[in-house]
Amino acid sequence: MTDMKPWGFELEPYIREAEPERARRGRDWSTAIGLQAVDGLSPSTYLIDTAKQHIEGLITIDQVRKRIDSYYERKQDRTQEELESKEADVVSSRIAMILGETAFTFSPSAWKRIHGRLFEGLIESAGSYRTYNITKRDWVLKGDTVRYAPWENIDETVDYDFAKEASFSYAGLSRAEIAHHIASFASGIWQIHPFCEGNTRATAVFIVKYLRTLGIDTDNDSFAKHSWYFRNALVRANYSNIDHRVHETSRYLDEFFENLLMGTQHDLRNRRLHVDWPQSDPAGHLAIDGNTEREKACTEQVTEQVTEQVARLLDALGDEELSAAALMDRLGLKHRPTFLYTYVHPALALGLIERTIPDKPNSRLQKYRKARAIS
Repeated sequence: MTDMKPWGFELEPYIREAEPERARRGRDWSTAIGLQAVDGLSPSTYLIDTAKQHIEGLITIDQVRKRIDSYYERKQDRTQEELESKEADVVSSRIAMILGETAFTFSPSAWKRIHGRLFEGLIESAGSYRTYNITKRDWVLKGDTVRYAPWENIDETVDYDFAKEASFSYAGLSRAEIAHHIASFASGIWQIHPFCEGNTRATAVFIVKYLRTLGIDTDNDSFAKHSWYFRNALVRANYSNIDHRVHETSRYLDEFFENLLMGTQHDLRNRRLHVDWPQSDPAGHLAIDGNTEREKACTEQVTEQVTEQVARLLDALGDEELSAAALMDRLGLKHRPTFLYTYVHPALALGLIERTIPDKPNSRLQKYRKARAIS
């Protein structure tokens, strides 16, 4: 079964385009849109149509930005789903613009500027470091959180990581060694989590720009198709819980960057990153010997021990088909992005629920139901 998102089918022909500029723009847009899955966001049909016009060279990227801004300024009567598409559309167009630029400086201020450009008008403190400590409950950790850097130490910690990377030499390294080093650098700066929101998307864009300045070409498919895996791999690379025998591991992030830089085909299913998923041996085989029934049992163990939010979602859903608005009402929730990220996103990733209209995630008729296999 393909893991391509519905919008991916729209852009795939451009990525395979023989004309270099069209192919580049197609890859940039796929990355830009794919990164929105980090926060459970999906683009509107209008954005996809506008992106295709830009890829074909019919309009400039600046015209794209103006069209998206105008679209949301003039359209007053919108569904909640369309309102939630605004952030995905705006940030996607800004990422595509930044990736299309050749200018880049490797510095903390450049990272801050990227964050500011991506989230201006969407996040109050866009482009500024946070001034308070944060925690974020992650489903792969069964609701626990990574220990992010104290806000008082952000400046010095960021400066240290950037200075260390700036002095590093890639001379003589194999492609695999480069992938592992980049993974380590990305993990280090992400763990600081200097911004109140949008850290993963800002980090991903910065890393892609940095790789290009190093002369390292990427297929970008990893970010386009597996951005949520990227975030979960960053989480696992920065989390330990000795009492529960969970240790920091760079394995999953290394696999992501090996796919990105080397074209390898590591399994990037999110369920593998859950702390209750069985570990594999160095060859990548399941420790439970790969037996289908045993793997099914372990999958059931993971799904039984997912976060309280997913359990509540399944309970609220019952045997019905319900819209996001109806589910939020049953759960007593008001903030849709949190609902998507904490409840819907992990449930979809584990195959516990499914969309009634899978090829049109933003349809106003969209509903959710328990997956057929567990109904």
